[in-house]
Amino acid sequence: MKVVNRLLLGAALALGGIHGAVAQEKTNLTFAASMSWLGQLPIMVAIDKGFFAEQGINVKYENIVASGDRLMAVTSGAADFSNLGRTAVVSQISRGNDSFSWFGNIDQAPGAEGCYATGGIHSIAELKGKRVAANTSAEFTMAMLLKDNGLSHADIKFFDLPPGEIVTALQKGDVDAVCIWQPYLSKAAEAVPGGKVIGLDNTTQSFKRTGTVVSADLLIISKKLVKEKPAVATGLSEAVFKGVDFIHANPDEAAQIYQRYSKADLDTIKTQMKLFQYIPKDKFAQNLAGQELQLNELAQWLLDEKKTIRQMPNIKAALDTSFLKLK
Repeated sequence: MKVVNRLLLGAALALGGIHGAVAQEKTNLTFAASMSWLGQLPIMVAIDKGFFAEQGINVKYENIVASGDRLMAVTSGAADFSNLGRTAVVSQISRGNDSFSWFGNIDQAPGAEGCYATGGIHSIAELKGKRVAANTSAEFTMAMLLKDNGLSHADIKFFDLPPGEIVTALQKGDVDAVCIWQPYLSKAAEAVPGGKVIGLDNTTQSFKRTGTVVSADLLIISKKLVKEKPAVATGLSEAVFKGVDFIHANPDEAAQIYQRYSKADLDTIKTQMKLFQYIPKDKFAQNLAGQELQLNELAQWLLDEKKTIRQMPNIKAALDTSFLKLK
């Protein structure tokens, strides 16, 4: 009897060891993103709540501030996926970088980017001849607002400034207006009271055509990962969608998760979250059409302005939704 018990115990321990080994076999991935933009919240939530772990994935959150650097991390293999600014994506596609695919958009913040002018300037049309500063995606928003009001870059004195310098330039009187995203847009109003927000990204004709704003991030993924481990890519996307669902159901807890990453003020986070729309799985495919249209508009503008591209990219060819379970 004792021999039987020992055999049973040994078998149980062996099975337990096998089960433990299987449980520990997870795919390690790196996500490249900043910690200062609420667009990253679905991924933060998916990490924090164990949604990636449920799919057999360990995700390392790598803080990389610039979108271009994040994309290069995916290109080099240092990261496996990212959520980043679309100008960087369009530029690299146009240059023939085929190491990654874009597969959609999960964060929108219509109205979170716009132009703030000092006192005495009441509309975009009144920017003619004025000094205006903008940066990256906000310059596209500025250009669309100017175009909608019969103006162009040639009608203003334009300054390309980093986000951290824009508010200071306005405060010092070096510029008359700034075009930037939140929270810098609110900081501009705080630094120079008596002015006015004279235009927002969701008032442009571009937004009305495409249903998307240029500040909305794009999700990209390594082509190597999708080719070699398609099931992992599917699991990754399912975890992100679950993160979106959690935000909708538990906004206060989601805000607390973001605070742990960003160290920002919790009340400020909750206020800014009200500007954001997180795209759920059942709306994801519908949202894609507008993304493709807007990306082509952005690319055409970059080409016309001789910014970061010299030829039109094939946006459709760079899109891959093969690993998504959208139906």
